[in-house]
Amino acid sequence: MFPALIFLQVWSQTVAASDAPHWSYDEGPHGQKHWQNTYPDCGFQSQSPINIQTDSVQYDPNLLPIDPEGYRAPGNLFTILNNGHTVQISLPETMSIHGLPHVYSSVQMHLHWGSKGQVGGSEHQVDGHAFAAELHVVHYNSEKYPNVSVAIHQPDGLAVLGIFLETGKAVNKAYDHILNHLDDIKYAEQEIQIQPFDVRELLPAHLGHYFLYNGSLTTPPCYQSVQWVVFHQPVRISIGQLERLQKSLYVTPEGKIPEVPLVNNFRALQHLNQRVIYSSFDLESSGYSAGEIVAIIFGVLLGCAGLFLAGWIVAKRIR
Repeated sequence: MFPALIFLQVWSQTVAASDAPHWSYDEGPHGQKHWQNTYPDCGFQSQSPINIQTDSVQYDPNLLPIDPEGYRAPGNLFTILNNGHTVQISLPETMSIHGLPHVYSSVQMHLHWGSKGQVGGSEHQVDGHAFAAELHVVHYNSEKYPNVSVAIHQPDGLAVLGIFLETGKAVNKAYDHILNHLDDIKYAEQEIQIQPFDVRELLPAHLGHYFLYNGSLTTPPCYQSVQWVVFHQPVRISIGQLERLQKSLYVTPEGKIPEVPLVNNFRALQHLNQRVIYSSFDLESSGYSAGEIVAIIFGVLLGCAGLFLAGWIVAKRIR
């Protein structure tokens, strides 16, 4: 876990003003428009997040489904932290993903969201549509690099899974493993250890449909070292669960007045700048897999056979 802790320190290097320059999501002097003054990479040409315009996405039939390993039973305790910018959960390196050109081991996951009464909260968008929130699961290239502190500076050093969250009527119990602990980390720098849980349940059911592009961390220092895997299928949580995320946390440490709510912690969209976005599925097709198409055809034929049989029985009775 030592390399992961190094990365968490780098990732959250600006939690305390005494440790590093302050940054924020607001419109003030430390806001997004000024990040590049302190963190030059934030002004580079391959930044994230982006708007995924599906009419310009290139289908790559060679892209494999993402295959998580160790997600079902992580084993070690998780640490859940309010770092002043998001809620962050540490993950053991025994968790990894396959399906990309390299094996990537997990480091942490965190969320981005908006505020009550406002539309959107996700960092990435699809055809200009912003989702209610977005989960990021961060991994480093453990096949090529010895640890995260090295990988974070390499073009293929990181892989981040992006999961869109939208609201529905039903409670998503998997997300309660995170949301039920928010009251214990209300203020910046507070953290607790929690029991591990099935992280796979946080992801979409189908991991074969995703967008892939080269980008960056969406927070300072904005290193351009991320292979982004943004799943096409969103995950649903209840409206009540979203509101808990929007209303539970504070940017400020305990005891500091005024208390500043932790909301709208998403970065503005960045320019694509000639980058290519690939998809693992054909957007121009029906969107159904081969197995689903076979099942549909079989169902139609079975239905037709049933109608024919019913008609034959009725005709026989009439005769």
